[in-house]
Amino acid sequence: MSVRVWAVVPAAGQGRRMGGTIPKQYLLLAGKPVLQRTVERLITHPRVRGVVVALAADDARWATLPCARMVGVSTVTGGAQRCHSVLAALNAVAGHAAPEDWVMVHDAARPCVRAVDIEALVAVAGRHPVGGLLAVPVRDTMKRAGPGNEVVATVDRAGLWHALTPQMFRIGVLRQAIEAALAAGVVVTDEAQAIEHTGLAPLLVPGHADNIKVTEPQDHALAQLYLGRQEEEPCA
Repeated sequence: MSVRVWAVVPAAGQGRRMGGTIPKQYLLLAGKPVLQRTVERLITHPRVRGVVVALAADDARWATLPCARMVGVSTVTGGAQRCHSVLAALNAVAGHAAPEDWVMVHDAARPCVRAVDIEALVAVAGRHPVGGLLAVPVRDTMKRAGPGNEVVATVDRAGLWHALTPQMFRIGVLRQAIEAALAAGVVVTDEAQAIEHTGLAPLLVPGHADNIKVTEPQDHALAQLYLGRQEEEPCA
């Protein structure tokens, strides 16, 4: 089966939880900016035809990255929220792709995604009528907190998964889903939520837990550790 896949990277956020003045996607990680590593993981994968990165309107750092000059990589101006940035990138992709082609949306701050997980997502979700997303099952006991952070309930973890990215859906379907959610006043936090809002059920595709999102300072050190381990493995 030949699956046409494009990639979108929303990278217009400021990453304020990391602190400092540099957006998290531009922090150095093992000698390279996080966003450089993320784009490299996507554009070098044989399944990916092209990558569109959604940037802040005043982004002056992107042009300094080597990936800004890589064949198949282009940019658009993003929006106030992730969903606005994704929609802007999808509109750009739609200019040279068919509505039934697939698009995988990947967080700018997930530089540790493995090639084997991208391959698994394309192979498995590409056969699903809706599409799907990488995820890992919840293993810890889950607690629900009240307003003062006291535990109000223990949540059954059976059937619970941590949603990761990439998340892969048909370009036309995802565009319509995000537009419908925004029209209804729903600001979705990931693409699967937009698809769910239409009544469809995305497929969860098991991935590796080291596909972490660099959100807070401790994540940066952990991502560096994971990258080092991946480089020691024969195939990541």
